[in-house]
Amino acid sequence: MKDFEGKVAVVTGGASGIGLGMARAFANAGMRVVIADIRQDHLDEAVAWFQEAGFPVHPIRLDVSDRAAFARAAAETVQVHGKVHVLCNNAGVNIIGSIEDARFEDWDWLMSVNLGGMFNGVKSFLPHIKVHGEGGHIVNTSSIAGIVAGPGTGIYSTTKFGIRGFSESLRYELASHGIGVSVLCPGTVATNLNESETIRPEQFDTDDAELKARRGEGGTLLASVLPKGMSADEVGEKVLKGIARNDFHILPHPEFRDEFRQAFDEIIAALPDEPVDPERERFEEMRRQRRREAKKLADQLS
Repeated sequence: MKDFEGKVAVVTGGASGIGLGMARAFANAGMRVVIADIRQDHLDEAVAWFQEAGFPVHPIRLDVSDRAAFARAAAETVQVHGKVHVLCNNAGVNIIGSIEDARFEDWDWLMSVNLGGMFNGVKSFLPHIKVHGEGGHIVNTSSIAGIVAGPGTGIYSTTKFGIRGFSESLRYELASHGIGVSVLCPGTVATNLNESETIRPEQFDTDDAELKARRGEGGTLLASVLPKGMSADEVGEKVLKGIARNDFHILPHPEFRDEFRQAFDEIIAALPDEPVDPERERFEEMRRQRRREAKKLADQLS
């Protein structure tokens, strides 16, 4: 993906926040953009921006947890543009609160959108990316919370850690098809993630007024923090560069360097300082060799 001119990009959650930042960056690079989003008001606002800027855009109303709707969105994209080259599984929601207070509905909702939505996107669009033989790229949006977890984000971090693992495995599998895979791990970005509760489906909601009030407090906290973050357009430009370089990790925020180093140093330090059983070592070396070969092939796409 060195040449973006005329290529087709699909971005879920693409009508606001980081998704819109990516869509704008792609459009500025000469790509034809499809933005999929669950909120019609955001789609209308985004389309108005594209029209004013003179860029073509195709909007699709989409709930990423709906597999049948995702399949229809893929078919519609191919019908409109003929091909798909870049897929950004970016749509996501968040809950702030203790795991002790979490409901099964909270778990099911975040899993269906954050993890399920990513998987649905890959399954729906990957065949269309492979079929033309021109290569392509998939970007899955994880989070800093998918590398280092903290209190109050247990379910959210679970989905974001899962996205990282899925993406790394997918990168190795798709390298032979000329398709790159990146995982985007943003930190605080000026988005409307605090509005997640406004799109919570009824089947995942509650009549508990006290619980709803606590959820509202979480949204208020996010609303006070997010505006201090990086602009979504800056993240979008960094994603574009990451695709061009075939980076696996796209990490927009340099301020997390020390936190990452501490976390991974702790992992290394926790390994037992003892001799390794030779038979186990031989087995692990075979596994490592397979991973090295897969990584070499994936990195050769750069």
